[in-house]
Amino acid sequence: MKLWATMNKLMSALYRSTNGKLGSWARGTQPVMLLTVAGRKTGTPRTAPVVYFEHGGGYLVVGSAGGYPEDPQWFKNLAATDRAHVRIKDRDADVRVHVAEGDERDALWNDVVVTTDPGFLDYAKKAHRTIPIATLTPVTGAN
Repeated sequence: MKLWATMNKLMSALYRSTNGKLGSWARGTQPVMLLTVAGRKTGTPRTAPVVYFEHGGGYLVVGSAGGYPEDPQWFKNLAATDRAHVRIKDRDADVRVHVAEGDERDALWNDVVVTTDPGFLDYAKKAHRTIPIATLTPVTGAN
């Protein structure tokens, strides 16, 4: 896991220093944001580059961890709060966080995530867990 933390720091620095010109796409098809959320144990802000889907005036983020059997730390932190911060290329926004569950989660998975990028089915199969999804809604008046 230490390797992931180091890679996240390097990718985040590259993303920031180029305003997303580098690091803003995953697998060449999915856009990437920088998601900053307070650590659930320390309260220290943590930033991770994550794939996102535009949806309903906001964004969906998916805790797939590339098919790893556990939810990623950034998603665990996200699930423990109701606010976070995102950077998409050179734009910053504060967002409200909502973790989708049950039928809502399943509809977002089938209608948005898998429809947009069927590769997420491979992650779910590999992970042997339900991949969590959160909605991020920009806070009005935030820059």
